[in-house]
Amino acid sequence: MTSSDALIPNPAHIQAETMLARQFGRETANYFSSSPLNRLSFLRSDHPFLSAALQHPSTRFVLLKDLAPLVQTAAPAAPYYARYDEIQPLVPATLYDQSEEDLLNAYDSRTPAAATPIFLGLDETAPKREGAFTWKSYAGTPYFALDVTGPRGGEEEQQAPYRQVVEALEAKGLSFLQARVVMSFAADQAAIYAQARALIDWNTRNTFCGTCGQRTVAVHSGTKRACPATDRARPAAGRPACSTRTTISNLSFPRTDPTVIVAVLSADAQRILLGRGKRFPPHWYSTLAGFVEPAESVEDAVRREVWEEAGVTLSRVVLHSSQPWPYPANLMIGAIAQVSDAAHEAITLEHDPELEDARWFDIAEVEEALRNGVSALGDAPGPEYTEGALRLPPPTAIANQLIRAAISIDLLGGEKNSKI
Repeated sequence: MTSSDALIPNPAHIQAETMLARQFGRETANYFSSSPLNRLSFLRSDHPFLSAALQHPSTRFVLLKDLAPLVQTAAPAAPYYARYDEIQPLVPATLYDQSEEDLLNAYDSRTPAAATPIFLGLDETAPKREGAFTWKSYAGTPYFALDVTGPRGGEEEQQAPYRQVVEALEAKGLSFLQARVVMSFAADQAAIYAQARALIDWNTRNTFCGTCGQRTVAVHSGTKRACPATDRARPAAGRPACSTRTTISNLSFPRTDPTVIVAVLSADAQRILLGRGKRFPPHWYSTLAGFVEPAESVEDAVRREVWEEAGVTLSRVVLHSSQPWPYPANLMIGAIAQVSDAAHEAITLEHDPELEDARWFDIAEVEEALRNGVSALGDAPGPEYTEGALRLPPPTAIANQLIRAAISIDLLGGEKNSKI
């Protein structure tokens, strides 16, 4: 298993002594964040750039099949980054010969949708070598994501090249990692995988226009989808009118769902509120969480979710950090909050029956769980764990980082609550 230190990324900014660093301390970077890639989003529609990057010898492809990542089978499993020659049957070298405008004008619904490589960015951290990929002032290793699942329900002729690519990769001893949640990759690998998974999943779910119901086409290297105005399969009838072609919202963008997650401290800052879902393992608790609703601030969402799920009324809410969560497209916005008065600490599960239980835990019990009782949902706790004691999420979960931060804050003007 990858060591816990390798799983926690460093902040993706320059580490320097600044006014903000002195005031607020070190930035917390959570698992799936702090990607080593420069996304260069402004080049996603630059087809000469994409064409050059696509075929460069250094370019690497993150491959997913049914959203399962291709990995090397030697333990611990690590992503396998394919070369262009390994996926060429799916991605012709001429893919970017036409502009996006020409591709949309040439749309033909009789032609099966081609595999769409999604440009993820350049890894500029790799040592610069002779022959490295360069474009204007940018240099690094290009990364693309590619879905090798193949068209669902497609004809044998359409499925054949996908099967050919997959079988050739599996013949090399590679496999697609089957897991509901993948949280075992090293930090940099996890951030790249998260971006690839989220974008492939979004493209898979959005093959039809949400306004007119017609098929959409991937543009901007798979990071946007457009509704073509014409269809060569029916030049006389054309496609139905669609408002997405006449307004500023003429493209479909990847979805990100903001979700709040919060570590709640008691009024005296000596206890922390945790809840357990109905499917959690025995004694396994976590911080409370929920989706942000339309026209709702993050702070208001935190207060609402905690009251709805546990009946506790919060006072001050402070934002702590965030975590991309590509299952399928959440952004976990972490907060620390506190109750202002002991009278507001009473727990009730009568409002929203989402939780099986919610409890206040003493700081000492939480500290012990952080030492010996952390594990992923499907894993057993460590050998030092005492049966029946509190269990908590692993360090790769933002819940763990929030709990650690909450019990370490000097809220009462004295010594910090925790020695963790």
